Amino acid sequence: MTMAAHRVLLIDDEMDIRMVVKATLELVGGMQVSVATSGAEGIKTAEFEQPDAILLDMMLPDMDGLTTLKKLQENPKTSQIPVIFLTAKTQVLDLQSSINSGAIAVIKKPFDPAMLSDQVADALGWSLR
Repeated sequence: MTMAAHRVLLIDDEMDIRMVVKATLELVGGMQVSVATSGAEGIKTAEFEQPDAILLDMMLPDMDGLTTLKKLQENPKTSQIPVIFLTAKTQVLDLQSSINSGAIAVIKKPFDPAMLSDQVADALGWSLR
């Protein structure tokens, strides 16, 4: 009997980041990854797909990551989904506000693709394969 793969929703507007994260988490981490390119699309996708976790960029075109997270938390369909910020905003105040907002972890961009699956799994308490 095989375990079902963990399902992750990536919300990021940069195509290069989406491609690298999706490939890394799927190939190295054995996760199923779906993507959204904006906060609004991410919220709709999260409601529909009910992923096990969300990787959320801080800087999105329609609403920032903190606003997106707040809307996810306010929605009964998505409020229990753990969120990890994936961000280039690495000032101490930015990182602190990310954690204070309810994100379970922050992964800084640029990240090491070889380590990304482990970082995500560690933050969520998942074991890989």
